[in-house]
Amino acid sequence: MSTKKQIEVLSFIKKFKEEEGTYPTLHQVANSLGLRSVSTVHVHITNLVKEGKLIKTNEYSGFELPDYEDYDTIPIIGYITAGYPIEAIEEDTEKRVRMTYHAKNGKFYALKVKGDSMIDDGIFDGDTVIIKKQDTAEDGQTVVAVIDVNQTTLKKIYKEKKGYRLQPANQTFLPIFRDEVEIRGIVWEVQRSYTNLEPSNQKISNIKTLDLFAGIGGIRLGFECAGFNTVFANDFDKSCKTTYDLNFKNSKLVIEDVTKISADDLPDFDFILAGFPCQAFSIAGYRKGFEDDRGRGNLFFDVVRFIKKKQPVGFLLENVKNLKSHDNGNTFKVIEESLTQLGYHIKYKVLNSMDYGNVPQNRERIYIVGFKDKNKSEIFEFPSPIKLTKSFKDILDHDVDQKYYYKGKPLFEKLVNDIKEEGKVYQWRRQYIRENKKGVSPTLTANMGMGGHNVPIIFDGKGIRKLTPRECFKLQGFPDSYKLPLNLADSALYKQAGNSVTVSVIERIAKQINKVLLET
Repeated sequence: MSTKKQIEVLSFIKKFKEEEGTYPTLHQVANSLGLRSVSTVHVHITNLVKEGKLIKTNEYSGFELPDYEDYDTIPIIGYITAGYPIEAIEEDTEKRVRMTYHAKNGKFYALKVKGDSMIDDGIFDGDTVIIKKQDTAEDGQTVVAVIDVNQTTLKKIYKEKKGYRLQPANQTFLPIFRDEVEIRGIVWEVQRSYTNLEPSNQKISNIKTLDLFAGIGGIRLGFECAGFNTVFANDFDKSCKTTYDLNFKNSKLVIEDVTKISADDLPDFDFILAGFPCQAFSIAGYRKGFEDDRGRGNLFFDVVRFIKKKQPVGFLLENVKNLKSHDNGNTFKVIEESLTQLGYHIKYKVLNSMDYGNVPQNRERIYIVGFKDKNKSEIFEFPSPIKLTKSFKDILDHDVDQKYYYKGKPLFEKLVNDIKEEGKVYQWRRQYIRENKKGVSPTLTANMGMGGHNVPIIFDGKGIRKLTPRECFKLQGFPDSYKLPLNLADSALYKQAGNSVTVSVIERIAKQINKVLLET
């Protein structure tokens, strides 16, 4: 049942929509109702969504009013295999699930998933799929397919010249070809059971972590080097899963919109790790913060949601240096208030990777560490700066593919007269060449994946070239043992390196956290 304040929020939204023809921002709701912070509004909005009185969307406001009374509940009628086809299994059960995404028309039913042939599409063993009944589907849609009289399977469907191809989303499974396929419906929604994802052979340590906005696992790697154990990992970027899963045996990366994850479905954990999206706050981005029209700034409140529900021992948050000064400090004030109101005591500090991670990269990031126990927070100290002993030459590869060299390419003539000295790092700034006077790499960014000119440039004695993806990973403190997928384009790897954290900095922070947890 809605609280008095939630009713006020809902009434204001309805009135605003009626008068303005659009939905208010969280700031507008807060200002009109005299609420202290945007995070308070976010909590009310989240509860209204849960009650079916608002719908979460990807639009600017992040929500809209439904044109129906409540979300539908539908029956779970049996099982569907996401593997090799089996005879259809139906159960007479009273279990029902509540739909998150309503459709005005159509009939729906739910099935429990058995098997892992669709894991690359984020459908795992134990999940529940909500199916919209229909007997047709477009190429690429995931369907409930019946073949060979009564054998059912969950696969993507494609029309071939002769018949149909049922395509799994797992490289260990082969596609199925049939002349005739009966379609029983398309996947409308996936509801995940995250507790089923913990491997039965997983080694459990005393300090368990939750890895959110995990990317390629840089924060996880630093914490595991310090003795922590990861029990769950999540990100929204499918391309990260290939790299992540290649390097971590347990707790594989779950691809899912974090806003759709229920805290009740998460395994127990002690510490939450979250390098929540920084594009909305960064100097290199548009600095929109919580008003980011792609919703990236508001994802911080999902971290708050998990902390509030699960009450972990503590957390580590990482973001760009500009987070502290964004919107004249108002953004950071909201973040600080949101965390302290939950009873946590925080410390934060801006650390430069070349001063705290012994890597030749000028990369400043803010790190926020929080503890439920005030005594632990008072004892915790960020690591001290250390001398940079690694030179830029130390991270360079000696046998580099010719594709990374500029000779014979259009940009070469603009570079050749200014890039001549070994050990120096340069950047092409579209109209001119910038030399990094400190002898270290400039901050690596995700923009490296958008074009070669964004990648640092060097003269290695053999010629002028850009850094390789492997060299960029080294600049982020990843060990040589960290594997890079051979089936990913360089552009994807550059983006992953730029989006990641400096592992060696994270490891030093994690060791300080571990020290506090062991001593108190």
